[in-house]
Amino acid sequence: MTQTFAKGGSATAVNVPYFTEEGSVEAVNARMGPDVPPRLADVMAGLIKHLHAFVKDVHLTQEEWEYAIDFLTKTGQICSGERQEFILLSDTLGVSMLVDAINNRRPPGATENTVFGPFHVEGAPERAMGDCISLDGKGERCLYDGRVIDIHGNPVQGARIDVWSDNDEGFYDVQQPGIQPKWNNRGIFVTGADGKYSFVGIKPVSYPIPDDGPVGQMLGHLGRHPYRPAHMHYLVTAPGFQKLVTHTFVGDDPYLESDTVFGVKATLVAPFERTAEGPEPWHSPFDFVLVPE
Repeated sequence: MTQTFAKGGSATAVNVPYFTEEGSVEAVNARMGPDVPPRLADVMAGLIKHLHAFVKDVHLTQEEWEYAIDFLTKTGQICSGERQEFILLSDTLGVSMLVDAINNRRPPGATENTVFGPFHVEGAPERAMGDCISLDGKGERCLYDGRVIDIHGNPVQGARIDVWSDNDEGFYDVQQPGIQPKWNNRGIFVTGADGKYSFVGIKPVSYPIPDDGPVGQMLGHLGRHPYRPAHMHYLVTAPGFQKLVTHTFVGDDPYLESDTVFGVKATLVAPFERTAEGPEPWHSPFDFVLVPE
């Protein structure tokens, strides 16, 4: 069977085969119209190709297909303004980290990206260097310091370091409104001419992602735990440099090698050192190396 499309002012005949198991990809992709934006056409054609290949490879049964549709339906139903179960699904399947890796390739020596996470909040208060972001006074205090530099080792002035972490029970302030103070364990720090930063927070703890929905059930069926290793979040921006979204991870955390969202990279495992004296029993030094835009 052929179908005629008007393309560039002239009629073009395109073969549109009937649907068969062997020719399923060609049958579906041939239905695309002539004026589809090229990037959309490429993405959808690739999706159809690999999706159909998956179905054929595993010989998906009718019952399994129905189960998958029900799973996706329930995933959508649990989503809200505060919870995005589809992103959680993407995270736990490693897709979020793969997209991040493809879109944030950097030269050796530059600080690596990792997943943004769902708990960043716009508008965190800007604080003075050395300030404490732990407003509830709970947890083991930790001094975080280091430099923001370029790939040649020069200090970056005016870099905004947006930081946030969980509390000592593994919850972010937005998960416990009315229990934690607003902006608990959050703050923004701006570097001076020396590129140095410092602030006091707490030594973060590992915590489970929300596992009371379809994604949590999937992890359970796969024999996987829902935990993320302890980490401090950073969003570092500076004029003329690529945005950096990253974490630093506590080096002795038991979940480092099994992070449920695959966010750990070896270069992001930071020192957390016991201090001999002072009000902060922990010290975590780390330099951020930015790449020019």
